[in-house]
Formats: sequence, structure tokens, C-alpha cells
Amino acid sequence: MTEPSAAHAAAVTDRGRLAGSAYSTDRDLAARQSLYQWQTPRYDLPGIVAEQLSGVRGRVVDIGCGNGKFIQRLRDERPDLALLGLDIAPGILASVPGPVAVADATRLPLATGSAEGALALHMLYHVPDIPQAVRELSRVVTRDGLVIASTNSDRDKAELDDLWQRAAGDVLGTGRGPARISLSARFSLEKATAFLGEEFGRVETTELPGTITVHDPEPVVAHMASYRAWSDQHDVPFEATIERARTILVDHIDQHGAFEISCLGGILVCRR
Repeated sequence: MTEPSAAHAAAVTDRGRLAGSAYSTDRDLAARQSLYQWQTPRYDLPGIVAEQLSGVRGRVVDIGCGNGKFIQRLRDERPDLALLGLDIAPGILASVPGPVAVADATRLPLATGSAEGALALHMLYHVPDIPQAVRELSRVVTRDGLVIASTNSDRDKAELDDLWQRAAGDVLGTGRGPARISLSARFSLEKATAFLGEEFGRVETTELPGTITVHDPEPVVAHMASYRAWSDQHDVPFEATIERARTILVDHIDQHGAFEISCLGGILVCRR
């Protein structure tokens, strides 16, 4: 995957766009999350995170908690923990079980060493200054505290990237069209260890490969449409490309019975 352009990087990290559009509700995030119900093997990410936190007591802060998928699970399974959810988007916090607060990952409103655990799950790529966010994660956890991050590989969902370029090319009449924006490219699985290793002496990565198999185009269409907050970054009419992708998917599923997407994400567990 090529490095994101400055314009794409700015769009992925723009606070106004993130809080006012991309995560103003959980509609688009939920569409991206829901695609994984068709993945084999199935990974229980909240369960994996809860297991990693089994030895942690006290306060755990979920930074960029989004729609609270992980906080809800921890509230159910670990009522002993003092959980706090933080996000820059007030709208998406509306349905998250409290306490929650609006906060910036590069300026956390927490005292130094005040948390025994911190989560930064599929969110550090949205932070303009990733090294500063990692320093803040290091600052707020205790010396023997635990930080868990997650992200996707540069190779994740390559079939969706190909589908987008094919559909965009059809819309533009150019063969293959421009690439769709990548949210995770700035903090991909391939880059994450180097970022986190600046503050943490031990970074253990667990890769989570899988294959999503769908027999209906709509979950894939919903996933692609969930990038609508960045529609102006695609150099192609966004809705027309989505509709062309739907047609391609229908034809593919009619011919082959299913559409397959290869996935690769990962969890990074960080200690000093």
C-alpha cells in the first residue's frame, strides 16, 4: 500500500470531520463492525481484550471508545473495574454506558499514572500526532500498567480496494479508478510496533487473519458506504461508485455463489 497523501492524512485526522460526520452517530462504525459477523474464524475481540485485562485491577480507560462495544463487555464481565470511556465525538458517546467524556488522545484529562490499563482500539490512525498520543498512553498508566492497541494490516480487505477501483474506473470510464481512502494506513499493523515501541519495552502482537464470505452484497455495500464522511477524498462520484460496486457484487455472487474478502487485523499488548 502506498503512503497516504497529505490531503488524505489530513482528512482522516480532521477533528471536525470525525466528530461532526464520521462518528456523529454510530451508523457508519456499526456498518464496518457488522461485516465481521461473516468472518471465519470468528474473533471475539471484546472477549480477547477482557482476557488480556484479567490481571488488571483498578481504573481502565478506553480512549476513542466509539460506540462502547468494548466498554459494555467489560462492564458486564468486570464490574470490579473503574471504567472510563473517552472520545472526541460527543454524538457517538450518547449510548455508551457512563462515565464517559469528550477528550483528545493527545491531551488526556487524566493524572499521570492514574490508570492501570488503557485501550486504544482501532483509533490511533485518526490522531494527527500519533507519537504524542502514545506518550500520553504511557503517561497515564502506572509503571506496571497495560496498554492494548489494535489496528488493521496494510493488506487488510484488499478485495474491497480492488472492487472500489474497478467500480470507480467504470464510473469514470478509465479502466481502473483511483484508490479509496485507507483509514488505518497511518497506523497499520506493519507500523504500529515502531510507534508503540518508542514508549513501551515490550509490544506483543497477535495477528487475527480471517476470510469474510458473503452471499448477499448489502453488508459489503454498507461497509463501503460507511466511508461517506470522506466522500470528497475519492476523486470519483461517491454514490455512483457505490452503486456500480453493488452491481459488480451482484454479478460476482450470481456467478460464484459468494464474495470473499481476506482480512488481517491485530491486537498489540504493550508493557514497559
